[in-house]
Amino acid sequence: MNEEIINFYSENNFNLEDETRHEDWLKRVISSEDKKLGEISFIFCDDEYLLEINRKYLDHDTYTDIISFDDSVGDILGGDIFISTQRVEENAGKFSVEFSEELKRVMVHGVLHFCGYKDKTAEEKKLMRSKEEEKMQMFHVEQ
Repeated sequence: MNEEIINFYSENNFNLEDETRHEDWLKRVISSEDKKLGEISFIFCDDEYLLEINRKYLDHDTYTDIISFDDSVGDILGGDIFISTQRVEENAGKFSVEFSEELKRVMVHGVLHFCGYKDKTAEEKKLMRSKEEEKMQMFHVEQ
């Protein structure tokens, strides 16, 4: 698992614009947490697709914007991150942010989970949110 690959797949009609830029950004995020990239796959899908995964694997009967399956080993990050682009679009409207910004937040949220950050308690959520903000700023910094 020393491949250093970020994959982008789509189970709906969504296409990530500028995949290379997103990939470079996520690699910098991983590096900034003193972790290494193994293989991470982002799977973009719709609400129903993600709801089915939520029911099948997590026994939750709710819509969500992201589900991540962590296959990291030590400091080498790997796994699958499923993102509902429908939910991201709805949340972007709710939070009055651009779709692209909300998408980056959700993408980096999944990667931060792989880095060991949790978001169950209020304290964990606060740290996760500040890490998301910090890492999203890195997207706008050209290397």
